[in-house]
Amino acid sequence: MKPNARAKLLDAAFGTIRERGYAATSVDELCARAGVTKGAFFHHFKSKDALAAAAADHWSQTTASLFASAPYHDHADPLARILAYIDFRKDLVRGEIAEFTCLVGTMVQEAYETAPDIRGACWRSISGHAQTLEEDIQAAIEKYHVNGVTAESLALYTQATIQGAFILAKAKNDAGVAIDMIDHLKRYVELLFTCKGREGRRP
Repeated sequence: MKPNARAKLLDAAFGTIRERGYAATSVDELCARAGVTKGAFFHHFKSKDALAAAAADHWSQTTASLFASAPYHDHADPLARILAYIDFRKDLVRGEIAEFTCLVGTMVQEAYETAPDIRGACWRSISGHAQTLEEDIQAAIEKYHVNGVTAESLALYTQATIQGAFILAKAKNDAGVAIDMIDHLKRYVELLFTCKGREGRRP
């Protein structure tokens, strides 16, 4: 089934906003990229902000299937699943910066104060993805006897690090710095569980 105008506009937002930023993306550009008329745009969305909020939710739905089928779920040990998840995120850092950076992370940096609907949609996307990691993190906390850490906070920390890595890649115009930061994240998680685990097993 061919995508309708609404779906085309949402898909166009993924590429255009990551390439140009939210403020620099115009309705005309979105329509041109999607191959639809301006009338079709306003038939489906009352404003650019409305499209952006919908694009954030669409981004969550689109990326959810990618992560749900990713190979990191195949590991028996919960810590191995977390570390493999981080490796998977590192493997996704390839191609042009606009191709691997996050739509919602890009939008919220610009719109967090002026567009609460966009901010809310971006938070739902980022925190919702973090929540998919919580079960494995909680299982690892229990297995390795780690104290002073919650699954929710560590799951959000992984996203803070990855989003920060994307910002540095943009600032330096170099994907390598993002890869380095994700490597540091992996080392942190490894140390957190090995060091805290040893502390927890002390008599």
